[in-house]
Amino acid sequence: MESIQTHPSAFLAADGLTLAVDVRNPSGKPTLLFAHGFGQTRGAWNAAATTMAARGCRCVSFDSRGHGESTRASGGDYHMQQFVDDLRALAHAQPEPAILVGASMGGLLGLVVAGELRPSPFRALVLVDITPRWETAGVERILAFMQAHPDGFASYAEAADQIAAYLPQRRERKSEQQLRPLLREGADGRLRWHWDPALLAGDLISECERYQPRLLEAAAKVEVPVLLLSGERSDVVSQHTVEEFLALVPHAQHAQVPGATHMLAGDANDAFTAAIAGFIGSLEPAFRPRDEAKQPA
Repeated sequence: MESIQTHPSAFLAADGLTLAVDVRNPSGKPTLLFAHGFGQTRGAWNAAATTMAARGCRCVSFDSRGHGESTRASGGDYHMQQFVDDLRALAHAQPEPAILVGASMGGLLGLVVAGELRPSPFRALVLVDITPRWETAGVERILAFMQAHPDGFASYAEAADQIAAYLPQRRERKSEQQLRPLLREGADGRLRWHWDPALLAGDLISECERYQPRLLEAAAKVEVPVLLLSGERSDVVSQHTVEEFLALVPHAQHAQVPGATHMLAGDANDAFTAAIAGFIGSLEPAFRPRDEAKQPA
């Protein structure tokens, strides 16, 4: 497979915060805009974005505010509308309407933008294991992991142990190189997760719950093509929430990825990217994924 280079850049949000951005295959088409979930970074898309870039797409991924290498809000002031505004601005900054690939929080933000803006800045939506109404137990499990180690870790190996326990379905253990973008070393020498602790300490989580009526209303107004991908073993999306979503968005397609959990892209990247490629082909018959493209090592 040809080498796919990553082009790091930065995007200035309306309130002055800087978002870290990666672009792969800048001259490719169509544009895929990848939006990660709460507590993740743009690195969650590395395998998928590299694969799709090799298949001819222009792939853009970014760290949400307070995550990864993006700026943290002054005073820990985070609100859902800020995340919506960031995604809307990034979408409008693309050279063409992008296909949004949004996981969890990223997918919810995409629903708001696509449902409330006319014309939509998106060509289509790919929602990765998320629906406007979710299973509370699954979300609570994610938050419990994020809140479990406020004092951080003494070593990368200790952090890898915790990830392995949280994601037992993954056969590959995280290496130090893979963990470095996910951890920050503090003045005390301890390694802490990349996200701003204020994301968990403030009102953002309960605000997200209060967003559900807005999410449901926005979903019902989405006019662009939609593909919902859910994990067979997900504890965030269920048959009930999928059925409710498909009733709200009757033109949406749904596919379940066998064996995958809520961390769908990381669990089954080959199946994930194959589903996206097939969806793009249904939108743009001229799109011909390069058969020689394979999942990066």
